[in-house]
Amino acid sequence: MSQSDSFIDEVTEELRRDQLFRALKRWGWIGVLAVVALVGAATYREISTNRDLAAARDFGDAVIAALDLPDAEARAAALAEITPSRSNQEVLLAFIRASDLSESDPVAAAAALRAIADAPDLLPRYRDLALLRAHILAPLEDQGLVDATLARLAEDGAPFAGIAREMQALELLKVGDKEGAIAALEALSEQSVVTLSQRQRISALIFALQSGATITGQNASSE
Repeated sequence: MSQSDSFIDEVTEELRRDQLFRALKRWGWIGVLAVVALVGAATYREISTNRDLAAARDFGDAVIAALDLPDAEARAAALAEITPSRSNQEVLLAFIRASDLSESDPVAAAAALRAIADAPDLLPRYRDLALLRAHILAPLEDQGLVDATLARLAEDGAPFAGIAREMQALELLKVGDKEGAIAALEALSEQSVVTLSQRQRISALIFALQSGATITGQNASSE
């Protein structure tokens, strides 16, 4: 390489460095800002996660402490004092209150569950669960409403369709349609929505009905 080529290379390299320094001087603050933003976002996310975990832990501890109380009235009072910090905690607490109440007053528990189901922003699976549990605890007296509710809960794709269809069969038993109930149970036992334990229960129920047992919707078991 000649001296002139070496000199040109040195000048070119110097110009590149000079351009880089000018660019850093002019735009370097953007890089600093980006680093600060990334660090800030990571810190906020960590703080938010820890805060949510602490709130969830406090909520769980309060619920467990309330349910450990031996007296029903004391449990109800303790559960009523818990203030949920998130919407899902509010729903869970409402279910827990209704479940605890079901031991002493199933009718009142069913009413509480139906009130939960009336919440406009409740997720469909929670609404269906509340209505299904309410029906098991204390069915409505209006048979038309019962049939309409179970029909909606038993629709294809509904989260608890299998149990709702079993309840429909039990409603047939309640009105004395034994053959219709057996046919409905036999059809249900072949459906994919049925769990193993439910299929075993359905098989036992069909066997009992075909053997001449008298079973009504009120004394048949359900999940």
